[in-house]
Amino acid sequence: MTAVSPRLPLNRLRGIGNPLARAGRSVVARLERREQLPRPPAYVVLCATVTVLNVVGLVMILSASSVAALSDYGSSWHFFNRQLLWAMVGLAVFLVASRIDYRRWRRAAPWLLVCAVGTLSLVLVGGKLVSGSQRWLVFGPLQVQPSEIAKLALLVCGAEVLTKRADRLDDPRAWRPVVAIFLVFAALVMKEPDLASTIVLGVIVGALLIVGGVRAEHLVKMIAVGVGGSVVLSLLAGYRRARMFSFLHPGHDVGNTGYQLWRSLIAIGSGGLNGVGLGAGRAKWFFLPNAHTDFIFAIIGEELGFIGCLLVLGLFVGLGLVGLRVAQRAPDRFGMLIATGVTAWIVGQAAINIGAVIGMLPVSGVPLPFLSVGGTSLVITMFGVGVVANIARQTVPSPSQERSRTSTRRVRARAS
Repeated sequence: MTAVSPRLPLNRLRGIGNPLARAGRSVVARLERREQLPRPPAYVVLCATVTVLNVVGLVMILSASSVAALSDYGSSWHFFNRQLLWAMVGLAVFLVASRIDYRRWRRAAPWLLVCAVGTLSLVLVGGKLVSGSQRWLVFGPLQVQPSEIAKLALLVCGAEVLTKRADRLDDPRAWRPVVAIFLVFAALVMKEPDLASTIVLGVIVGALLIVGGVRAEHLVKMIAVGVGGSVVLSLLAGYRRARMFSFLHPGHDVGNTGYQLWRSLIAIGSGGLNGVGLGAGRAKWFFLPNAHTDFIFAIIGEELGFIGCLLVLGLFVGLGLVGLRVAQRAPDRFGMLIATGVTAWIVGQAAINIGAVIGMLPVSGVPLPFLSVGGTSLVITMFGVGVVANIARQTVPSPSQERSRTSTRRVRARAS
């Protein structure tokens, strides 16, 4: 008897081929996405700058917090370990945000607004009270600062409004919702109270309105009102008024109102050009309060000297320049506004912190982005930079870059 080889039905053969075809199409789609999302120089520089800032921050946090951590928790590594964990979370958030099309966040704007208002209201009811301020929500070992969420929500919502109403911004009614959102957030944040975060919110909304195309006469009025309101709020509360006067005369009352600023200046001055050496600073030995949080730049000045301070300043300047470059070549108006807002947020907050530490601005209590201890601040900031990184991968190439890409494609076509 002759053996007959079994034959599979045609439909089963097609069934076997379908998964292979789908896998092939998936691979092709991934390759096409990679081709559509290249890694231009702005993206590479942005990632490199953020990486260096995080590394410098972890090193300086270990140095600045070791004494306080050993005294309060029995381990010099306490704050460093916690910040390292947050840095890993921030890295994951950055990678996810850099791979999600930034345009999708337009649909999330209402939800971010609800989340920000909800958490800011909740912190006033059941938040953790620290040094007279009720700024943190505590969920077991996790502490969340709602004002950081408000910065992100204001940025996305403001960019969405200014994008939708781009053709009628000459009418103040078109951009007033952005100001209204800011005023709601400012009122809730000032109830904590937290004037420094309110000022950062003002920097974000100001940058959005300026770049968005609001008329100069309206901008001048709003800036005047904002500066005047900040001065009034600074003078109303006793402790803020004391900070204001100590800023004007830092050596007048070094044992009380000017205590922190005066010791910060001593720490920076003792660093000289090269610093006393990493880890060898003395200000962190209970000489300078908040050495690992708001005043970590003073420890940088003491241990790494003037050169270390210039390095940190250069990193923030570089981040600002690359952020503006990304905004300039963003594919659309929404991307331009987001990139500008994130850049103004980070660089503005860094300027406020460093200005307070070196005595050029009143002591505010705002952390130094990427460098100060703070989990919520780091994660939210990394998310914002991740969105800018996604915009950078989709930036419109310059004419020279376009010619270079065209010539490269031609060479590849000939080779194939």
